[in-house]
Amino acid sequence: MIPVTETFLFSLLTGTFVGLATGYIGSLMVLKKMALVGDALSHVALPGLALGLLFNFDPFLGAFAFLFLAAVVTWHLERNSKLSAETIVGVLFVLALAVGILITPEPELLEALFGDITKVGLIDTVLTAVISILAIFTTKIIYKKIILGIISEELAISSGIKVSRINLLYLLLVALIVAVGIKSIGTLLVGVLVIIPAASAKNISSNLFRYSLLSSLFGVISSFFGVLLSSYVELPAGPLVVLLGTSIFVISLFVNKILS
Repeated sequence: MIPVTETFLFSLLTGTFVGLATGYIGSLMVLKKMALVGDALSHVALPGLALGLLFNFDPFLGAFAFLFLAAVVTWHLERNSKLSAETIVGVLFVLALAVGILITPEPELLEALFGDITKVGLIDTVLTAVISILAIFTTKIIYKKIILGIISEELAISSGIKVSRINLLYLLLVALIVAVGIKSIGTLLVGVLVIIPAASAKNISSNLFRYSLLSSLFGVISSFFGVLLSSYVELPAGPLVVLLGTSIFVISLFVNKILS
C-alpha cells in the first residue's frame, strides 16, 4: 500500500493540474498541426534551468524566461520569414539542447531532463494550480478565435480577430504551462503531454467540445496514474506518464477502427 504523505499528495495534485492544462491547451496545438512545436519548445527551457542551478535562483524563472523568448522569436520569425513554426522551433531546440547540456551541472542534468516530482512542495503545487487554471481560462476565451483562424485566416481577420496577436498569446500560454510542468515531468518529456492526450482524443471525437474535453481528461489520467504508479514502483514519474499516455493513444486507435 502506498503511504499517503504530504509529498505524495502534492505530487498527485501537481501532476493532475499539469495534465489537465497540457491536455486542454494541446488540443489546439494538434489542430494547428504544430504538435512537434509543443514538444520541441519544451527543450528550449534547458539553458534557463541550468542558469538557475548555476546562479542559485529559481530554475522555473530561468526556464520560463527562455521559453518566453523562444515563443516570441518563433512568432516574429514566422510572421517575417518564409519559415514554418516547426522549422524555427527545430533550430531553437537543437541550439538550446546543446547549450543546456554543456552548462547544466552534471549532478542535476538527469533531474533537469526527466524531472523529479518527489521534490514538489506546497508552494509548487499552489503555483501549478493557479497557473494551470489561469492558462485554461485564457485559452478558453481565445479557443474559438484560434479555431476560426485555423479554418480560414482571411475570414478570421475580416471578422475583426487579430490573428497574429492571438497566436502570440497562445504560444506564450504553451510556454507558461510547459515551464510549470518541467519540474515534475522534465524538459525532455513535458512537451509530449501537449501532444499525446490531444492526439488520442482526436481519434475518437466527433465534435470540438468532445475533443477538448477528452484531451483534458486523457491528460489528467496519464499524469495522475503516472504519478500514482511512480510512487508504487519507485520509478521516475515522467517516463511512466508518457507510457500511460501512449497506451491511451494506442487504445484510441483501436476504438477509432471499431467505430469507423
